[in-house]
Amino acid sequence: MLFAAFFPLNMKWFYSIGIFLYASVIKVASFFNTKAKLRAKGAKQTFVKLNQFKSDNLIWIHCASLGEFEQGRPLIEKIKLQYPDYKLALSFFSPSGYEMQKNYESADIVFYLPNDTHKNAEKLISLLKPKLVFFVKYEFWFWHLNELKKNKIPVYLISGIFRKDQLFFKVYGNFFRKILEDFTYLFVQNESSEKLLLDIGIKNVTVTGDTRFDRVFEIAQSRTQFEIIDKFTDKSFVFIAGSTWKPDEDIIFRFIESSGIQNIKYIIVPHEIKDENIKRIQNLSQKTIIRYSESNFENIVDADIIIIDNIGMLSSLYAYADIAYIGGGFGTGIHNTLEAAVYGIPVIFGPKYSKFDEAKELISRKAGFSISDKDGFFKIMQKLITDNNFKLQSGKNAEMYVKENIGASEKILQAVNL
Repeated sequence: MLFAAFFPLNMKWFYSIGIFLYASVIKVASFFNTKAKLRAKGAKQTFVKLNQFKSDNLIWIHCASLGEFEQGRPLIEKIKLQYPDYKLALSFFSPSGYEMQKNYESADIVFYLPNDTHKNAEKLISLLKPKLVFFVKYEFWFWHLNELKKNKIPVYLISGIFRKDQLFFKVYGNFFRKILEDFTYLFVQNESSEKLLLDIGIKNVTVTGDTRFDRVFEIAQSRTQFEIIDKFTDKSFVFIAGSTWKPDEDIIFRFIESSGIQNIKYIIVPHEIKDENIKRIQNLSQKTIIRYSESNFENIVDADIIIIDNIGMLSSLYAYADIAYIGGGFGTGIHNTLEAAVYGIPVIFGPKYSKFDEAKELISRKAGFSISDKDGFFKIMQKLITDNNFKLQSGKNAEMYVKENIGASEKILQAVNL
């Protein structure tokens, strides 16, 4: 009994030491790593910004990075539209989120989340004084959540997703389970997440779905059209590869060079758009390749492949495709399949998709196809190109899946009852 009482206190100590060590590593890394430098510098400015910002009617939304922001964005914009009397504060942990969205027009203030210490949490909450708070998907910061609960400020997790291998569900996970108890309510993506939480005694949970469906649907309804791409794809069969890495590109270009299939236009959107990477991709093919930044209405006509060498276009570009390939599946995991599926096209991706429920569901509906090597890619490409009925049905299955899952943001707002 004595050990059981001491253990949570001991874990608080270990947790705080871990945060201190992390902050120290970031400080050292900031001398030679751009992202670490941005994080360290930005976090220093947080309290300066907050001291100059005052609001008596504030909602705070916290996202780890850009992907979580896109997940939370539909909810943010619904709140802005339906409850204009509220001010909105948006925070990020990662530079990739903050630097891209520091001027986001729907937020009244955007800042870096300070490191999760007791002192920082007290100071942050005392300055913000939010009426309520939303954390998106994976954010579980002990001291910040503890301070919100202590001040009786409602805090909600949205689009949460849980797996058996997470610390909350381990034998030694008591400290981490207590973090979950600090949430007023947890809105999760699926029934398996709900069951895992119920099994450890977390009752304030319900399935509302994934707000990313709302986001990709909104993008599709207001997508950008690109005149150069219109010209390039005119009446052609179009294949697009989005957020690709080298292993993806090696397979795709082996198909392009050796399949013998003619009259296909290829749009390649690499994850890394530095000049040396674009040059490497250009050297993979003997076909006519042009960079988007160098394209015009004359030279685009004879091109077989266009490489998109800027950011922000991909989610709208999928609308031009007959088939989409989603990169990342030979690395840490696939990128966003829903951005393509919303347009009613079949999607192909690599083997590392086990942590992505939407990819598994697309496969089960015969709308998505996982490949593990060039032979698998050649086989499914041949099938989709030569069997039009199969391709069209796969695309319809993808579109239906997205449409069936729209509405998570509205469900959350109704449950919170602002």
